[in-house]
Amino acid sequence: METLQGKLERCSINTATLGHREPIQTTIERIAKSGFGGIAPWRSEVEGQDVAAVGKQIRDAGLTVTGYCRSTYLPALELEAFRANVEANKRALYDAAQLNARCFVMVVGGIPEGSRDIGSARGQVHDGVAELLEVARAVKVPLALEPLHPVYASNRSVLNTVAQSLEMCELIDPSQSGYLGVAVDAYHCWWDPNLSASIADAGRSKRILAYHVCDWLYDTQDVLLDRGMMGDGVVDLLSLRRAVEAAGFAGLVEVEIFSKENWWKRDVEEVLSICAERLQRVC
Repeated sequence: METLQGKLERCSINTATLGHREPIQTTIERIAKSGFGGIAPWRSEVEGQDVAAVGKQIRDAGLTVTGYCRSTYLPALELEAFRANVEANKRALYDAAQLNARCFVMVVGGIPEGSRDIGSARGQVHDGVAELLEVARAVKVPLALEPLHPVYASNRSVLNTVAQSLEMCELIDPSQSGYLGVAVDAYHCWWDPNLSASIADAGRSKRILAYHVCDWLYDTQDVLLDRGMMGDGVVDLLSLRRAVEAAGFAGLVEVEIFSKENWWKRDVEEVLSICAERLQRVC
């Protein structure tokens, strides 16, 4: 495995890491000037803007869009609401294409409020992703299903392991078209006893589309908004990257940290500097 020392061009910053505190135009400039090779913007920063102009600025800055975050949740109690969710994601895919994103990150959604039927929710995810795959092929932006830690199964994602996400990929896209795969996020999957085997399976089917890093703190205070900086927690990030790259992933390592009470309160330049140091030392 090649070291990341002196190779920040192999690293990307998900803009959530900086707390969405500045306009996307400023964020693009900061990330590029810090020496990173990639950026993963969020829809809340891009929608309502001149998407083509944002994409041009990113390309002119020499950055790769490692992913466009994230999908509208798919499951809904009513068919009309489900259809609206699918259509929102179709529109986002067209924006992802203008940004030249390497993938559109699918956080698929949990059980609709008022329901107890997780099977139905997963069925809606299957149907929604199958429909979106046709658009993904047309605009040439792959869909990356991102399994979330099981603590989020109720309200954020009914896909909770890499293996489960791969199974859905095979059901929907058995031909392995290249337009449906998975995002491996250290925060969400580090705990999985079957992770090594699942990553190897994902490699064999060429479905690893993104790799995200942060850390799980030993005493996490908020499972959503208290992610750790790489090296501050319990995840063996070097071993995880070794497994992902051994499985064939050759893309950029993307930092994605949600940290309301810590990193989002720090100076943006300080956060970028520490990200750079930790990526090269512990990732």
